[in-house]
Amino acid sequence: ALAAAAVLLGRPSYDIPPGVNQPAKLRLVLTLLLGTAALGRILEKTGLCSQITFGRYVRQGRKLGLDPKLFIQDLQFNEVPVRVYQPKATSDGPRRGILFFHGGGWVFGSLDTYEKVCRYLSRESDSVVVSVQYRLAPEHKYPAAYEDCLNASQHFLQHLQHYGVDPARVTVCGDSAGGNLAAAVSQTLAGRSDLPRLRAQILIYPGLQALDFNLPSYQQNRGVPLLFRERAAFFALLYLNGDALHMQEVLEGSHIPPDMRLKYRKWVSPDNIPEEFKVRGVKPLRPTDFIAEVYETVKRFCEPNLCPLLAEDSVVHQLPESFILTCEYDVLRDDGLLYKKRLEDNGVRVTWYHLEDGFHGIISLYDYCGFSFPSGKRGLDRVVNFLKSL
Repeated sequence: ALAAAAVLLGRPSYDIPPGVNQPAKLRLVLTLLLGTAALGRILEKTGLCSQITFGRYVRQGRKLGLDPKLFIQDLQFNEVPVRVYQPKATSDGPRRGILFFHGGGWVFGSLDTYEKVCRYLSRESDSVVVSVQYRLAPEHKYPAAYEDCLNASQHFLQHLQHYGVDPARVTVCGDSAGGNLAAAVSQTLAGRSDLPRLRAQILIYPGLQALDFNLPSYQQNRGVPLLFRERAAFFALLYLNGDALHMQEVLEGSHIPPDMRLKYRKWVSPDNIPEEFKVRGVKPLRPTDFIAEVYETVKRFCEPNLCPLLAEDSVVHQLPESFILTCEYDVLRDDGLLYKKRLEDNGVRVTWYHLEDGFHGIISLYDYCGFSFPSGKRGLDRVVNFLKSL
């Protein structure tokens, strides 16, 4: 069934490494997702609905009941839908505040799909959590998601007293595409003197650049679920342009001019990845020929609001204390490692946690449809511990 679904999806080669957490459960989750994608493709061909619409519907999951420990309400911050989680227990003083941006490749994900994670963060860290429902691609292209997250964050920072939040303890947090958005918002707010300064940023396997889809982690984990190498480029292009034209050229690296590649090499390079992450094998790749017309369609990939790893040092050194979580079996692993180095090189304190048996998406699967991935729970608890230390 898995092989048949993979072929239908156009993803014939997948790889579940023996060292990954709960390989049998991951194989089952992958079967469900590939089957959903295959069925979505069939529905799209028959004109009933788009593959993306069907994928969003399936990912919604079931509605959770009331939480006895939390007061939960749906609001709008600067016209952006948010869900606010507030602990019911009395507090000695103002609480921490967490702005949470969900993952899903800027295409999938919602307040409901991350309900369990946000409840857990709020309960376990005794914090007020604001989960932001930013607009999704391809209907809403870049910078829509970034702008929604920034606008919601600004509103929250201007009204902290109303939610009983300590202005000195507000953190931005996100996973995957949400980690990208958290990093971008954190960079923008770092230069603002009219708002409370962020206490920290929490980036959970973030995607932070679209210059090089051949870093060691992309080569090693190209077929490892839940994010294949091709999908990473596909989602980035959908967010940027609303379509995935020139995906092959982007994967090969033909979309970046040689002088620009040289300029950013100090930040985006396998040379900056510690050697222990290259032992699973990395091939030196010859540079591909630059194609100017492709660059013209994707040149905004060089904007830090889209690719935060490319921010200037003058911005990076102003950033707050950071927590970065990476997974060994994840194409985005090296984005996190490269940003960790940039932050540390600029004097920013970084707490880094690496899940040796982790795969992309494991945090949101810590308790998924009756399956449990202990490594995901372990990563989530590390996030909670970091929050408690603030």
